[in-house]
Amino acid sequence: MKYLLSAIAAGMIFAAGMTAQAQTVGFADAIKILAVSCGADIDKYCKSATLANNGIGQCLDQNQAKVSQKCNADRAVVAGLIAERLAAQAAAPKICARDASQYCKGVKPGAGHILRCLLKAQPSVSEKCNTAIDLAGYR
Repeated sequence: MKYLLSAIAAGMIFAAGMTAQAQTVGFADAIKILAVSCGADIDKYCKSATLANNGIGQCLDQNQAKVSQKCNADRAVVAGLIAERLAAQAAAPKICARDASQYCKGVKPGAGHILRCLLKAQPSVSEKCNTAIDLAGYR
């Protein structure tokens, strides 16, 4: 049942505007998704909770038995998608290293210069690197 709810929630998230290729989510999109599915629960159980130090998340955890199934399912899915985004961001430099050395010779590393170069060279960059850039949320 838990997996079914997660699958339904994932489908709803993708239907809510994420592209079919995207398998990660950024914080802004996560907030939008959770505002829809958890808004009523936050109003009901966590009205006095603060955004600081994950106050709302902690409140929802403490009230998990009372919070709607949709909210709980979406929180799990969104947490997984954010974890995937962070992992993709950590992996992208290694995955794109060969492309960077081939297409970005002479580009000074740091401040996003290599990423900008790879984005400009998108048609020539390998599929693996382009996918890594997309999953990392850089495009």
